[in-house]
Amino acid sequence: MSDSRLAEATEPRFARHETFAPRYGWLYKAHTEIVRDGEGGSDIFHRENAPVLLGVGRNMVNAIRFWSQAFKVTREHPHRDPSNRAYIASPTWRAEWLLGKNGADPYLEDTGSLWLLHWWLLSSEDGEHGAKCMVPSWYVMFHLAPFSKVTTAEMITLITRHVHESYPENAVPAAESIKRDVDCLIKMYALDLEPNPQSQGSFEDQLMSPFRELGLLEGQGKGKSRVWRFTTRSRVNLPAAVLLYACLDYASHVTGGNSISLARLANEPGAPGRAFRMREPELIKVIEPLVTDQDDLQITDSLGQRSLSFAVDPQQLAWDILDRHYGHIRRQADLPTPEEWKQRYPGLERASKGRKREQQSEQPEVLELTEEQV
Repeated sequence: MSDSRLAEATEPRFARHETFAPRYGWLYKAHTEIVRDGEGGSDIFHRENAPVLLGVGRNMVNAIRFWSQAFKVTREHPHRDPSNRAYIASPTWRAEWLLGKNGADPYLEDTGSLWLLHWWLLSSEDGEHGAKCMVPSWYVMFHLAPFSKVTTAEMITLITRHVHESYPENAVPAAESIKRDVDCLIKMYALDLEPNPQSQGSFEDQLMSPFRELGLLEGQGKGKSRVWRFTTRSRVNLPAAVLLYACLDYASHVTGGNSISLARLANEPGAPGRAFRMREPELIKVIEPLVTDQDDLQITDSLGQRSLSFAVDPQQLAWDILDRHYGHIRRQADLPTPEEWKQRYPGLERASKGRKREQQSEQPEVLELTEEQV
């Protein structure tokens, strides 16, 4: 049977990206236009002039709408008028923190911001109303795949199996939808040296998908025999603060105690080690110097098992560390608090509720990674 965590961690949404991988500027454009519409949210994605406002084609409007939700920079909720069937998009506080006029990195010039968005894409938000992962195909390949080298056909087969075994029949998509997800995932993370001239947006996606900078996926070979490799090399462009944020964010969802084993952080499905494709020794090497500088954090060793221990709420600590890395964005006078932001956009509370992951065993399933040849 498939790992039930797929259904617990994700929403069954497939191929809503219109075959377009996320591109430079899309999230910033969406956030800027939604905020410009004022408090309460925006129906921009349903307007006739949305392509003009966002500077893209109609299909790309739908893609921007999807990716904005998937990266958790917007939440959608029904219009207050029951007769109006358009959904209203409200910007999340984290979107304002990152993409606002004086945000941490509105134009995503820091590669660390791409790693952060990658984590937001694959994880769940905190809080009662937090959104779950909206890209189950991505979740399968990063968190549940038992290998690091795979063909396109094998990706499709693996995702299909997990989807059929995890979701009710009425939530299972058409086979073509899973194929489109796989094609989009590849375009998003890997530079395809053999673009399909008949694929919509294929050439542009090669040039404009920022997430290829992460180096998570590489192609080997040509044609039908081509193999895709999820790399496990040292992540030199991954800031320690972003990795530590992800570790504490994950801990806040899966443990009710004051510590989490580093083995879980490296190997457990849903954890940063799998999302960033990092083994336990590399993960420790990156975060240990930063942990040493934190009064409320330490790495402890008990009976041969190393753990990350925290003296305060891990979610609060995660944001403290991340915000400090970006120059204390929360200290700016014009940045509302999360509570004030919810008052501006009450629709965030009306959006569908996310479900917290169940606490997992302290004995994680070890991810089998193919050794790379240096």
